[in-house]
Amino acid sequence: MNYTHRCLHSHKLPLLILLIAIVVILIQPYSIHAAANSSNTTIRCLTSQSSALLQLKSSFHDASSLSSWQPDTDCCRWEGVTCRMASGHVVVLDLSDGYLQSNGLHPALFNLTLLTNLALSGNDFMGAQLPDSGFERLSKLVSLDLSATNFAGQIPIGIGNLSSMLALDLSNNPNLYLSEPSFQTFIANLSNLRELYLDEMDLSSSGSTWSSDLAASAPQIQILSFMSCGLSGFIDPSFSRLRSLTMINLRLNVISGMVPEFFANLSFLTILELSGNAFEGQFPTKIFQLKRLQFIDLYWNDKLCVQLPEFLPGSRLEVLDLILTNRSNAIPASVVNLKYLKHLGLTTVEASMNSDILLIRELHWLEVLRLYGGSGQGKLVSFSWIGSLKHLTYLELGNYNFSGLMPSSIINLTNLTSLTLYNCSMSGPIPSWIGNLIQLNNLNFRSNNLNGTIPKSIFALPALQSLYLDSNQLSGHLEDIPIPSSSSVYDIDLSNNWLHGPIPKSFFCLPNLEYLNLESNHLTGIVELRPFWRLRSLYFLGFSNNKLSVIDGEDSPSQYLPKIQHLGLACCNLTKLPRILRHLYDILELDLSSNKIGGVIPGWIWEIWKDTLGSLDLSNNAFTSLENSPSLVTFTHLSHLNLSFNRLQGEIPIPAISLPYGVVVLDYSNNWFSSILRTFGRYLNKVAYINLSKNKLKGFVPISICSMTKLQFLYLSDNNFSGFVPSCLVEGRSLRVLNLRGNKFNGMLPKGIKEGCKLETIDLNSNQIEGRLPRTLSNCKSLELLDVSNNHILDLFPLWLGNLPKLRVLVLRSNKLYGTIKGLHNSDLTRDHFSSLQILDLANNTLSGQLPPKWFEKLKSMMANVDDGQVLEHQTNFSQGFIYRDIITITYKGFDMTFNRMLTTFKAIDFSNNSFVGVIPGTIGSLVSLHGLNMSHNNFTGAIPQQLGNLAQLESLDLSWNQLSGVIPHELTFLTSLAWLNLSNNNLTGRIPQSNQFLSFSNSSFEGKRGNLLYLLEISLNLLCFGFGK
Repeated sequence: MNYTHRCLHSHKLPLLILLIAIVVILIQPYSIHAAANSSNTTIRCLTSQSSALLQLKSSFHDASSLSSWQPDTDCCRWEGVTCRMASGHVVVLDLSDGYLQSNGLHPALFNLTLLTNLALSGNDFMGAQLPDSGFERLSKLVSLDLSATNFAGQIPIGIGNLSSMLALDLSNNPNLYLSEPSFQTFIANLSNLRELYLDEMDLSSSGSTWSSDLAASAPQIQILSFMSCGLSGFIDPSFSRLRSLTMINLRLNVISGMVPEFFANLSFLTILELSGNAFEGQFPTKIFQLKRLQFIDLYWNDKLCVQLPEFLPGSRLEVLDLILTNRSNAIPASVVNLKYLKHLGLTTVEASMNSDILLIRELHWLEVLRLYGGSGQGKLVSFSWIGSLKHLTYLELGNYNFSGLMPSSIINLTNLTSLTLYNCSMSGPIPSWIGNLIQLNNLNFRSNNLNGTIPKSIFALPALQSLYLDSNQLSGHLEDIPIPSSSSVYDIDLSNNWLHGPIPKSFFCLPNLEYLNLESNHLTGIVELRPFWRLRSLYFLGFSNNKLSVIDGEDSPSQYLPKIQHLGLACCNLTKLPRILRHLYDILELDLSSNKIGGVIPGWIWEIWKDTLGSLDLSNNAFTSLENSPSLVTFTHLSHLNLSFNRLQGEIPIPAISLPYGVVVLDYSNNWFSSILRTFGRYLNKVAYINLSKNKLKGFVPISICSMTKLQFLYLSDNNFSGFVPSCLVEGRSLRVLNLRGNKFNGMLPKGIKEGCKLETIDLNSNQIEGRLPRTLSNCKSLELLDVSNNHILDLFPLWLGNLPKLRVLVLRSNKLYGTIKGLHNSDLTRDHFSSLQILDLANNTLSGQLPPKWFEKLKSMMANVDDGQVLEHQTNFSQGFIYRDIITITYKGFDMTFNRMLTTFKAIDFSNNSFVGVIPGTIGSLVSLHGLNMSHNNFTGAIPQQLGNLAQLESLDLSWNQLSGVIPHELTFLTSLAWLNLSNNNLTGRIPQSNQFLSFSNSSFEGKRGNLLYLLEISLNLLCFGFGK
């Protein structure tokens, strides 16, 4: 636990002190009263109380830790139990961290009606729901701690009715949520609350009102901890009424807006934890000057601007973390006044990096140092001074350019327990002196260019617990771990390297191993799963994407199996499902993709794992059907199902999901499915991504698809769907990608697209759509790709689409577009127009008229030559990390080419097979980043514009089948990237240029309309002279 976490954890101590005080206050009067009436007797625990406790004990699977709880003994003397001495009623029950396990909370607990303090934290209730009723009977409760108990489901309103509550802790139960009742209803009666911990609970349904609800209902709150609760919106001004706050922990939410100025008026504030949100604007500098402030963490608010103040002597600040914020000034020299500072985290600003580092090296009392650079490939940075900070126990450097070896002065940091050098462009082998840092328990060299073998000295580190060397270029064989039975190692991640050879057997003998990830290497050999089942703490095992052959081992599994939650066996030469899977009841993520497993998907998968499985990937196998061909399969917590690239047929199995939060991703593509449940949409209201492409589905799209209100990505391409495009798909406000290409949809497109449209991609290529493009498409301000090629669109050129600021790809080829491309009005000349366009394809229509020269001057993206060359794709915020990449088919270099991975640097224009007339505008020559230009099969006249010689990146140029005349401009020889040229079937004369790329083109590139080479008299004479000699 680093200093930051220790600091946050220590602020739960007030809760403990509060409990002790309450117990003393409640018990003391009764103790005195009892002593006054009887000097040698104490009232024993009431029979009703001991009976309730014994029933509670019976509900635990293994209650050996409650050995003192025996019948016919005084329950007031039992472990974790405190009674009122005067009455024998139980008032305190503390079973925290008892390692108890149960299938649910026994209702007998609610017979202890005088309980004031109840603590069950750190026990396992195995995903059971909290009882709907019962808590309201515990009306005397002032403290309730159910943290880390593995409860799930809706929090009962009975807890919210405990109006005497001072401290409530429901944290670290990620499957708990508040929906009905809402957070507002739940908090309404808890007006006496001083401490509220709801970390990792789902409060997303509270919307943006959580802060005002809290201010209205809990005016005396002192400690507020809402880490990772799905909170959003701004912090309401009414929050300023909570003047007693000493701790605010809002870490890892999506809260936006500005950090309120009134935080600077919270004079008792000691901890402000806002990391991992979406705050923006200027951070109030006065907050830094709060006299009691000890802890401030703004990490990972990349739109938040922070200006450090002058720090006065006497500041109590112990933790200051500003990594991934926009720090606008250099570190002030007064930072040396922070004599209590133990933890410093900064993103260094390149402009002030040298001065910043000079000051940081003066803070010799630091224990934790986290420094991040900009991109990891910038200015070369020296950290040779780092060894002078002798008190460091935690060092984390990320995104710097070491340009080679790691700083050798690190060897002087003999107190280090954690060393992270992430994405620092380190190369060469891992130095052997790492083995001298004998206190290291965490070593992290992720995402560098380290090569060579892993030194034996690393696994010999006596305190080593976690090792992360993933995403490097490490090679060679893995060495055996010395004396594995006495090793403390519990996390090993060596994935994404070049390691080869077998997995050493010592890896199977690490008694504390919890996490082992060896995926994406070149490891070979046969791996038997059986030895790993002896590792009782193992929860993550990843062997995917190696050259391993994984086998089951013995038929009968061990009686005690680890609680495996993630099992990665992709590409492991499996030919059948491992038998052991039927005995792993805690699986959350299972990846069996890219194997050779065939036959039927067994029904026990959705029977055994229906309440646990979150991710299942069976893609790229040879499965043919599901056992009993169910229309619905129950997966309560499923968030990711991938059955793509199999041979599945019949009806698509729809998972019945009851996730209270989050989103679901489903992929059924590339199978032989022929039908889908007509009401399928009703079961998929949490689905954000569904891919049904490349199956044999036909008929109308079921109207129930409109029930999928969370849907963002929809792929129905390459099926046989017909009928109208459902209006909800175009007119809804959640969809980002709509891909219906390769079907038989007909009729006109829906016209009711409203403001707030979120569509980024619309792909209707190869259907039978008719009529005009709906003008309401102009409401889709995020639209990047529109492809309606190969349809029956009858319309003018949609000049009005030019107002879409993000439109990159417009493909309208092979329709019935007519009329001219009109010039811009005077009012349009000053506005952006198609300014982001990188691909424009109007081929195979009946467009006519002259091309307006000024129109091309608005194509700013094609003029820019500074694009960073990223892949044209759509990022998702799903936990599965899905990335959608658009598919585009255009004519390029004389062929119809499909691009599955389109770079943002690729620019192309295709106006071929229309009826354009007049000259080719010379302004096209200003589109200097153009890679492809096709004006063939039109009626252009005049000369080839010499300005085309400015298109330095042009690779494909087709001007064939026009009426062009004159000579070939010599400037075209400047096009040294030109790989394909067709000027044939024009009326060109003069010489064919004989330099650079022109020497590589065949005669067919220049054939005239009579089959001769451009009617070229001069070139003909030259050819004759060359043929007959002198």
